[in-house]
Amino acid sequence: MPPPPSTDRVRLALFTSALTGGGVQRSLRNLAVALTQAGYQVDLLVCHCDDAQAAALADAGVQVITLARSAPLVGRALALRADPAGLGPLAPTVLLPLKTWSKVRYIAALRDYLSSARPTGLLSAMTQCNLVALWARALAGIDCRVVVSERNMLSSFVTRHSGKSRWRHLPALVARSYPRADAIVGVSQAVADDLAECSGLPRAIITTAPNPVVDDALRRAAGSRSDHPWFRAGEPPVILGVGRLLEQKDPETLLRAFAQLRRHRPARLMLIGEGPLRAGLAALAEELGVTDDVALPGWDDNPFSAMAAARVFVLPSKWEGLPGVLIQALACGCPPVATDCPGGSAEILANGDYGQLVPIGDIDAMAGAIEATLDLPPDSARLMARAEDYSAERSAARYAQLLTGARPPAA
Repeated sequence: MPPPPSTDRVRLALFTSALTGGGVQRSLRNLAVALTQAGYQVDLLVCHCDDAQAAALADAGVQVITLARSAPLVGRALALRADPAGLGPLAPTVLLPLKTWSKVRYIAALRDYLSSARPTGLLSAMTQCNLVALWARALAGIDCRVVVSERNMLSSFVTRHSGKSRWRHLPALVARSYPRADAIVGVSQAVADDLAECSGLPRAIITTAPNPVVDDALRRAAGSRSDHPWFRAGEPPVILGVGRLLEQKDPETLLRAFAQLRRHRPARLMLIGEGPLRAGLAALAEELGVTDDVALPGWDDNPFSAMAAARVFVLPSKWEGLPGVLIQALACGCPPVATDCPGGSAEILANGDYGQLVPIGDIDAMAGAIEATLDLPPDSARLMARAEDYSAERSAARYAQLLTGARPPAA
């Protein structure tokens, strides 16, 4: 049982958009629990709640607070009040667009929380939440450390949305606002490098901190085995992909690479995930003649038993921040193949020391890397040891240091 809330414990707050949605949200949930277990009183602030996740977090001792939403004009006015000299970058990003970004509507509620709860430190995750956190702290006028964290490649976001003026000017707003934080964090060296290059911030003021991926629940799950019939003894080896079925993750390249491999050796492909590309992938599998050897089971919140049983895990992404799913595969002892994409994949695999890296979109190279890994898999114990570099305990200690200024939790 977690310790009950106590006024003598250091209070820390985490702020992000929602409790569910992807790797960022899962990471913040894991971090909240790990910080609670380390002895801190933790509030997890979100714009959108999920009752099941909130209940699970409450059982772990984390208080989930759903922030109230103000009118859009109130949010715009508060952003300008927080930074009246920043009209240049604020105007095209927040003030002038007919439809401004939704996170601005939570500045007032976050300001009020900071004024009343007065946490020692506030960690925010993702660009919009980071800016809102800095504006809310300025309006609250309190002595609270704010740590802003980038979880993905800012340049990729800006490039994908270059047709919208408010996002083209986002790097200038980041460059103006982030230096007011007590710490600026990238979840990988690649994300930190990209943030500096995209915004013009000095690289020296951006630090890194590991995501809390490996915890006791994952360690237990890594020891289980899937009951799916494909993983029974004597069945062909299963190649596994896990993630949202959308363009960034590029599951089509993995499917085509698998079909190439399948032409000359028995194998099966399981893609765990949901997304807009699912129907197209099913059609492509039929076109390639591999339908019987491809499974699209949908999303699974606990894919770890499949990771523990699969022969190769493949991450075919076009870009990433710090792909937690790749770390999870390592924690389950599953040999990885990943694209050498912008982001943290090469960093996690130590530039190929813990698994093969292939060029983005290269079907032949991916098929060859999968086959080579099937023929000569790396030692699973070594992979699992590498995953421990991203343990919840290690991550909690690092973020606690950033959020408290190295102030230890009360005993």
